[in-house]
Amino acid sequence: MAQSQPPRPAQLNTAIFAGCMIAFLGFGFAATFGVFLAPMSADLGWGRETFSLSVAIQLLTWGFVQPVAGAIADRYGTARVLGFGAICAGLGFVLRGVVTDPTLFILTGILVGAGTGAASFPIVIGALGKIVSPERRSFILGLGTAAASLGMFVAAPSAITMIGAVGWQTALLFIGCSFALILPFLIFIARVSAPTASGSSAQDFGNAIKTAFTDRSYLCLFFGFFVCGFHVAFIQTHLPAYVADMGLAAWLGGWSLALIGLFNVGGSFLSGWSGQVYSKKKVLSGIYFARSIVIAIFIMVPISEQTVLVFSALMGVLWLSTVPLTMGLVAQTQGLKFLSTLAGLVFLSHQTGSFIGAWLGGRIFDLNQDYTPMWWAAIILGLLAAVIHLPIREEPGPLARAEMT
Repeated sequence: MAQSQPPRPAQLNTAIFAGCMIAFLGFGFAATFGVFLAPMSADLGWGRETFSLSVAIQLLTWGFVQPVAGAIADRYGTARVLGFGAICAGLGFVLRGVVTDPTLFILTGILVGAGTGAASFPIVIGALGKIVSPERRSFILGLGTAAASLGMFVAAPSAITMIGAVGWQTALLFIGCSFALILPFLIFIARVSAPTASGSSAQDFGNAIKTAFTDRSYLCLFFGFFVCGFHVAFIQTHLPAYVADMGLAAWLGGWSLALIGLFNVGGSFLSGWSGQVYSKKKVLSGIYFARSIVIAIFIMVPISEQTVLVFSALMGVLWLSTVPLTMGLVAQTQGLKFLSTLAGLVFLSHQTGSFIGAWLGGRIFDLNQDYTPMWWAAIILGLLAAVIHLPIREEPGPLARAEMT
């Protein structure tokens, strides 16, 4: 059921601010959990695959929950979904600070993944994208993504500081409790975010999904986003440990993730603006190509504090800048009625890539004590993604056209 009247400008601006705060709070610590890899593995005597598998399961569960959460948001509204996710993710992080059994720790990835899938920034920016005009949509999607990136910038050094001051266990308890800060902001989201598919049956959702997967443009977005997940999860999980392995200071690994988050604030704004001015598919293709070039240069030059910081800054510009463009193209080609559902399925592909990037990085390191094969895989996949996005047709597909009639 649509809202009887559009939200007033003041309500809309307040909701956008609230959405940005939810993205800020919900993404930061989940994206920078890799700073705990080295201290936890050393303290508990684990190989890196144990930690990596928990993160990988978290990311994959996030991916599977995302389209379900999106469908519930489409039918019943966004605020309830976000509230459930915040509580679930917070509980999962608290348990990570308590359990010391490797199997139980791995399984906490399911709880954290379910929570972050329901309270993640794609759900937030999907809600924001529905309540603004098409002319502003790409920029608002970029704004929400930038807020998530700012959370990453704040979370990484905060986690490093807490680990040094109170230890990793207490730090995880604080992180778990921080998700409760999301709850008050849901009031403002609930006031403006009405369901867009409240009268739709399960068959309607099924038909929408089937139609989308017959659209070449949607398939290109689905498979291309897999590569983004592989890149992001491998780097955010293993870069701090890689930096330490190369003999550099431990603080540099944490600040490398913070720098990625900081520069992605600008990258997300630039991406959102570019999507309003230039061809979204061409900008997306360029981002993936640039990632491959940056990674290739990074692993081929001698590593130092300077090269790590420059790499982090460049990757930050390219980090989540794919998100507003990808989500904008889903909305443009598939319409708004089932946007959260279809964007959630694209994000499932992203999180499948994340699972492989996070887990395989730990597996390969434990086998070879070397991350080099993963870096080269990231380069090759980036080049493939640059090609995959070029056949997209930037015009309404069957679902979007049906919505217009």
